[in-house]
Amino acid sequence: MRTEALLFAGVTLFFAVTGGVYGRYGDDPAGTAVLLVACLMAALVSFYLAVQYRKRGRRPQDRDDAEVIETAGPVAFFPAASSWPITVAAGSTGVGLGVVFGLWLALLGAGLLALGVFGLVFQYARHQEPEASPPDRSHG
Repeated sequence: MRTEALLFAGVTLFFAVTGGVYGRYGDDPAGTAVLLVACLMAALVSFYLAVQYRKRGRRPQDRDDAEVIETAGPVAFFPAASSWPITVAAGSTGVGLGVVFGLWLALLGAGLLALGVFGLVFQYARHQEPEASPPDRSHG
């Protein structure tokens, strides 16, 4: 992850220099703000990758002498088919069209979008009932 951290540090430097030059010679404060936000986002990713490298050390992918078996592990979780992404897409479309056609459509889209996000987040949450303790029969 050290290589990735250095790569994003370079992206951060690029956006910082570009934003500084653009801010100095450009007339557009919005463009300067966008370049500043891009610089901060790249810095955040670079910082995260550097912290992960310090915590975990080198990965097998970082070494030239690594074997393929060193990266093997459990296969990731693959979710079953779900209708929630379609609900999120429909809600996002409703919000976008609501900006053009009216507040009522944006509110309906926001409600559908909230329902879809809620469904996605809690799709695999399982509520387990607490086990009932057996009745106390010691007092006869």
